Amino acid sequence: MARDIEKMVAVGLVWGATNALLRRGALLWDQRSRKLSSSSPNPPKLHQRLLSSVQNLLSVIFFWQYSVPFFLNLSASATFFALLSDSPISLAVPVTNATTFAATALFGTLLGEETRIGFALMGTAFIVAGVWLCIT
Repeated sequence: MARDIEKMVAVGLVWGATNALLRRGALLWDQRSRKLSSSSPNPPKLHQRLLSSVQNLLSVIFFWQYSVPFFLNLSASATFFALLSDSPISLAVPVTNATTFAATALFGTLLGEETRIGFALMGTAFIVAGVWLCIT
């Protein structure tokens, strides 16, 4: 059981870190795509809109600041579903979600996002207490 809890915490840490990195990657990609986009006075036709959508999809997939955290996040999701086969859902979900919240706040702060540190610390303390109650 302790081994499963360690894996749940690890999944939550990866999810939290990649959430912050995904947000940063999305902002960077958005800035880049705004610089490269050109607006035309005529509305595009259907095939032009479809082609533009495919180009945007490929562009975001090959934008490593977004795609690397995205695939790490998906890997953590696959690990989480594997954990659910061996662990009770009433334990796995609170532990991973609580850890994800705390890790997202921490990594967001480390990446320079504006965070209310006091509220984040208080919320994290409540999370730790709640997870401790679930585990014991």
